[in-house]
Amino acid sequence: MIRVLIADDQVLLRGSFRVLVDSEPDLSVVGEAGTGARAVELARATRPDVVLMDVRMPEMDGIEATRRIGGVARVLIVTMFDLDAYVYSALRAGASGFLLKDTPPADLLAAIRLVARGEALLAPTVTRRLIEEFARPAVRGLEGITDREREVLTLIARGLSNTEITERLHLSMATVKTHIGRLLTKLEARDRAQLVIAAYESGLVVRSGA
Repeated sequence: MIRVLIADDQVLLRGSFRVLVDSEPDLSVVGEAGTGARAVELARATRPDVVLMDVRMPEMDGIEATRRIGGVARVLIVTMFDLDAYVYSALRAGASGFLLKDTPPADLLAAIRLVARGEALLAPTVTRRLIEEFARPAVRGLEGITDREREVLTLIARGLSNTEITERLHLSMATVKTHIGRLLTKLEARDRAQLVIAAYESGLVVRSGA
């Protein structure tokens, strides 16, 4: 059972999300929050698998709430504002995905399941475009990672899949997954999108054409 917390300041929308989520046999709503502060409080109390998080809420916005939730739960940003700056800020705060509120119900449910499995929702090309646009190089270091992990991280930031990395570095899939797991731990990243952010913000890779 995937446990879901809904955070949105619109009561009607929270109710609609609840009905949709609870209609699925493998999903269950564990709470609703109308403010960012309440979302943080409920996330810590109920320990959901996924938080559906609005961006603009009273008391504390969804991006700050995402940052404060930290490793307690995976966050899926759901908003009506299709702004690149929001997407990047949300990813940097630790969000695992980003959807608009007019997303078809089936796609929203699929996104919840995807994020619950530990995957990032944005396609690599979209993520890379956003990070190239907004990341500030040299604001973080890569202390503690090995030369091989640095190679793997570089290829992840360039948008290569695990299969492509195995072919490029002549490694087995198990070895590549081990390196990625260690990178996630060492860089305190929740998913592949955050690894890409780390690569750009450390200066390991730079913007295309820079």
